[in-house]
Amino acid sequence: MSERPGVCLVVGAGDGLGGAIARAFAADGLAVAVTRRPRHADALEALAADLRTVGAPARAYPLDAREEGEVVALVDAVERDLGPLEVVVFNIGANVRFGLTDTTERVYRKVWEMAALAGFLTVREAARVMTPRAKGSILVTGATASARGGVGYGAFAGAKHALRALAQSAARELGPKGIHVAHLLIDGMIDGTFARSIAPDAAQRLAREEILDPAEIARNFVFLHRQRRSAWTFEMDLRPFCEPW
Repeated sequence: MSERPGVCLVVGAGDGLGGAIARAFAADGLAVAVTRRPRHADALEALAADLRTVGAPARAYPLDAREEGEVVALVDAVERDLGPLEVVVFNIGANVRFGLTDTTERVYRKVWEMAALAGFLTVREAARVMTPRAKGSILVTGATASARGGVGYGAFAGAKHALRALAQSAARELGPKGIHVAHLLIDGMIDGTFARSIAPDAAQRLAREEILDPAEIARNFVFLHRQRRSAWTFEMDLRPFCEPW
């Protein structure tokens, strides 16, 4: 019986970057597990079906990543259904913008749960199964708000700062155990459904390479996973050439 391929799990495999990451790792030869909130189950299954049409073993797992029991069960199910986790990508966004006095406790808590708590649960459970094998990659998607706060981004920046700190701590703890943890700081507008809904010229800007192409971002996730451990990257900044920073 042939050995099962390694698996890439993408937590937060939406229509834009998450889907692009899943496709990039499928093209790299990995089986792929994709998750998204249960209300997006149909779109999630469509993504998995699309991956299977190009020959990648792929399965969809509707998930509320804020729920500890669901994340624990997810990791066990993926290893049982598809094979050993080789890469885990945490890609939940949670970007909102409210002035400080307009930010309710519910908004702040929800953003923290989506970005920081869900990130912790994902990284912890990835480490649980990777540590005994002494190999694997845990890749965390960050944003401009991971490195600096901005007007209207108190909740989002707070959660993303926490996620970045978690990734730093995990990298220091897990690196000597053979697990590569990296944080990707994505600085700028990413092309996709949301970008095109708020920027009518998004397609033209993409053609001029003035906004981020999800497929190009995804290539860097694969690059980080394939790095040799003699020269691991912890943090990578990605932004268009014209993005002010």
